[in-house]
Parts: sequence; structure tokens; C-alpha cells
Amino acid sequence: MNDVITVVDLVATAVFAISGALAAAQGRHDILGFILFGTITGIGGGTLRDLLLGTDAVFWFTRTEYLWICVTASVATWFMAPLFDSISRVLLWADAVGLALFSVLGAVKALQFDAPPIVAVGMGVMTATFGSMIRDTLLNKEPVLLGPEIYVSAALLGAASYTALHPFTEWALPISIALAFGLRACAILFDLRLPKYGPAENDQS
Repeated sequence: MNDVITVVDLVATAVFAISGALAAAQGRHDILGFILFGTITGIGGGTLRDLLLGTDAVFWFTRTEYLWICVTASVATWFMAPLFDSISRVLLWADAVGLALFSVLGAVKALQFDAPPIVAVGMGVMTATFGSMIRDTLLNKEPVLLGPEIYVSAALLGAASYTALHPFTEWALPISIALAFGLRACAILFDLRLPKYGPAENDQS
């Protein structure tokens, strides 16, 4: 199972690095900008998770393959981005995949360090959202997690479902990833939103 988790973690890092590089493409940055934003997005959430969990070392200090994956994915995106009809659409879906994967993997890592369930859920949400938040902030864009469609809720669903299911089934990992991605995908396709606080702007009462 640990081998499966490692492979999924590497894939998630690559996907989020691609989303960071695609955001750099929208800003028409040079190839070093692609690598910078791809790396920040790919490892940002996991870095915060490891710092808060107090691990012996942040994961990419000792496992440099994560950095190489970020660099490789970013450079590949530099060459592939011109082939996409809509970079913003591809970015949206790449971010959705990364969100689903990292929300569950963050909870997995926290539980491996014997974190309480509520902390594991929080670590999952942070791991899934922090990298994209840094990416968007540095690019002077509205963070995707502040967008109108459901985003953080999808990360919360992935982390919470894994935390609840993992003692009972070996299928907890794929089920939780599927739930998180499914909710985010439905939010994108059907414009699902949580209700906002307060009356609508045109409410004169």
C-alpha cells in the first residue's frame, strides 16, 4: 500500500506542477517562470503540511525526485501549452485532479504521524489548497479557492472520507479521491455553489 501511496503522491505533484506552469502560461512568463510556479504549486501544500506535522525533514529535502518532477512537468508544459485551445480550461481541470489527489494524500500523511482525525482532515485540506493559493497570489490572480464554485468543500470531502473509511476498507484511497474529484467536477460542470452569507445585492428590504 505504501508503494501505491508513493506513486499517487508523485502523480499528484506532477499534476499540480502542470497547473502551476499553465497559470504561468496565462501570464506569458518565460520558462524559468514556468519552473518557479510549477514547483511552488507542486510542493507548496506538502511543505506546509510537513512543517505543521513536525516531520524530521520536509519531504523534498530528502526525496529530490519531487523537485525533478516539478521541473520536468513545468518544462514539458512550456512546450505543450501552445497546443491547448483553452489554457484556462485545462488549468481548471488539472487543478481539480491535483485537489482530489492531495486532499486525500495530506490526510494519509497526517494519519501516518498519528494525528487526530480532525487534524488529519485539516492537513488534507491545507495540502490540497495551499500550493494553488500561493500560485494565484504571486500571479496577482483571485485564488481559485475563493472562486464561486465549490472548491474547499471538495478537498474537505476527500480528506474526511479517507479519514473515516481507511480503518474499514483498503479501497479508502481510490474511493476518497473519486469523491473529491467528483464533487469538484460537478461544481465546474454545473456551477455548484454554497449559499453566500447575507441578502442578495439587489435585495432592497
